[in-house]
Amino acid sequence: MIVYPTPHLEKLEATFTNNKLPQRDKPQVEQAIQHYYQWVKDMNFIMMSVEPAHVLLTNMVSLLNQYRIRMDIDLIFNSQDDWLYRQKGQLKIDNSIIEEFLPRIMHPAIIPEITQTNLKIGPIGAFAATWFDSSLTKPECAGGLRIRSKDQDFAISKPLYLKASHFPDFQDSVEQVTNLAYIAAECKTNLDKTMFQEACATARDLKTAIPSAKYFLLCEWLDMKPISSTTTPIDETLILRKAKRISSNIRGSFSTFAGRQAAMPLYIQYLNEHPYRVEVFERFIDYIRVLLKTEVLDEETVLERGYF
Repeated sequence: MIVYPTPHLEKLEATFTNNKLPQRDKPQVEQAIQHYYQWVKDMNFIMMSVEPAHVLLTNMVSLLNQYRIRMDIDLIFNSQDDWLYRQKGQLKIDNSIIEEFLPRIMHPAIIPEITQTNLKIGPIGAFAATWFDSSLTKPECAGGLRIRSKDQDFAISKPLYLKASHFPDFQDSVEQVTNLAYIAAECKTNLDKTMFQEACATARDLKTAIPSAKYFLLCEWLDMKPISSTTTPIDETLILRKAKRISSNIRGSFSTFAGRQAAMPLYIQYLNEHPYRVEVFERFIDYIRVLLKTEVLDEETVLERGYF
């Protein structure tokens, strides 16, 4: 049985126990957690069915759209207090949904190439850099080996175990455990220019540590002028809803309960007109399938093939 990461559930539970959560919002958060468990149950049911990969993905994305509207409307828009709406970005209730969804579509029924048993799929703290905090006048065990990790919203990674020592028999050694993210993705709800620049820096760090790594930026709504990913370390930016963020003059009314209630029909219509798009998820999956099928260079056959 596959055990999936649960970042979205963790955010919901943290919201429920947050002492700043208005008391009259607690029943709504509790109801949202129940909706979460039903969503997971429905996803499990879909993935147990014997259907072609495209049908499985289409059904999963359809379920995702239904669940997301429930979170946006039942939990956020229907809150009589304004705390949940103002804090939803900080609480990461929304973008954690995609973090939890992506590992579930990385399933052999959808991606047959995922067969390696030691792969980790999902949010993870991944290797970013290493250094040695020591000198001739400041000796440290194993040269003062240090590792810096960076949290990735989504990654296909492998665990890495390191052991270092100044001695060939590894006496006075230091052991470190980390993860190498060969495919990584950052998930954003609204992508603006500042976030894009931060993602470029993260992608650069990742590829400095692992030159063969691939880095993708996934967002729901575009909130900036598009910049070609080919000029950056990002392999591609994917807009999951193929739409721009709703305009700021309309969003301004969302900060109060009365404003949200008045704007609700328009907001629901906007969500329905711009759902998560199956073809964008398929594009992301196609990239992963290609990367998993990439052949290792065989020097012995280069001349026979005539290319490399």
